Amino acid sequence: MRWLPGPRLGLLLLLLGPLALGAQEDFLETGSEPGESLRVFLMTIGRGDAIWERFGHNAIWIQDEATGQGAAYNWGVFDFGQVDFIPRLIRGTMLYHMAPLDPFASLEEYRRADRQVWIQELALTPLQKSELLAFVEWNALPENRDYQYDYYRDNCSTRVRDALNLALGGRIRAVSAADTTTYSYRWHTRRLLRDHRPAYLGSQFVLGPRADRPITAWEEMFLPERLMERLREVMVPDGEGGSRPLVVSERTLVVPDRPPEPDAPPLALPWFLLAGLLWGGGMFWFARRPNPWTLKSRLVLGVLAGGWALVAALGGFLLLVAWIFTDHVFWYGNWNLFHANPLFLILLLAFVLFVTRRRFPSWGRGVAAVLAAVSLAGALARLVPGLGQGGAEILALVVPLNLSLWLVSSRLRVVAGAGPPTRGLSASEESTSAGQVA
Repeated sequence: MRWLPGPRLGLLLLLLGPLALGAQEDFLETGSEPGESLRVFLMTIGRGDAIWERFGHNAIWIQDEATGQGAAYNWGVFDFGQVDFIPRLIRGTMLYHMAPLDPFASLEEYRRADRQVWIQELALTPLQKSELLAFVEWNALPENRDYQYDYYRDNCSTRVRDALNLALGGRIRAVSAADTTTYSYRWHTRRLLRDHRPAYLGSQFVLGPRADRPITAWEEMFLPERLMERLREVMVPDGEGGSRPLVVSERTLVVPDRPPEPDAPPLALPWFLLAGLLWGGGMFWFARRPNPWTLKSRLVLGVLAGGWALVAALGGFLLLVAWIFTDHVFWYGNWNLFHANPLFLILLLAFVLFVTRRRFPSWGRGVAAVLAAVSLAGALARLVPGLGQGGAEILALVVPLNLSLWLVSSRLRVVAGAGPPTRGLSASEESTSAGQVA
């Protein structure tokens, strides 16, 4: 990793050019209008290691050539120690705030974190620069700085986008709001979390249909790098009846050692399907053994089948609670409730009885059949155009598991009709009895 071009003074000279030295005297002598001594930069920061850094970051850097003072206005500040941080995180009402930070200290921090940094100078008029500075200074006041964070619709990047759009009189929105892309919030989430497997799996499970519609170029600027790219396409008046690009110049200040962000989501469907088949196939294989009532078979089936029933019940409970009681709107109406819901607790109880009392209740087979039918119906419904939601990987994982639960329950019910080993046998006696049955 390396700085471009070098020390702090050299970087300042590179950013501000030859006018940086002696600019204060020139400003006072010429009596230039307010804002003429300001330069505005969009600072874009590449992805980092933490889960909340995987989507990148950005800030508005405003430098005053007359005074030599500048600040990077950053809307991505949050505090783990804030009051009710965990409850707010759970409810989807977490507070972020905006703060003016030392741009050079920020650059050093990003350099140490091995995160790429770009800056783009923006062609705003002196009046626009002055109004932008007034807005961000107002926004940084303690009574104005907090906002309710939304990972797609109201984050550090959308706040930067909105501030620049306001300064430009709505020009950014005007050229991007009607431009519908071929991508969705889910697609970008899969792309940027592809190398973080737990987060990838969790996000694909909890995201509902609202995350699957194609988003506009305006909405896509929730991603800092997309905002940087889109600004290259914006044209503004040049003051002479024509137009010019909004981006005057662009430089890379920090070059990282890490690879760039992924261009596309992973091909994960085969791996999810393989996991579902192996897990479901394993529980069915143990249920098909000549005597599934041995202690070993019961324990393995309890872990495989009962374990999935527990995971499905907890996952479904999470989705329902989020839908009813939280502001996680992108979790609402989640079709994964067809495949994982609190009703799996009933089936879990049946497997608990199987492990502890060596009997599988008749109602367990009925519950398993209903849950498998609902899961299969939910999967088939997603094949109807315009219906359902994305997340095919989750289907590939859970549908084989739910069908296997039904097959296992049917097998155990049939064996139970023939009568399990006599209750009360010791482990050695049970093993002997199992050998005789075999």
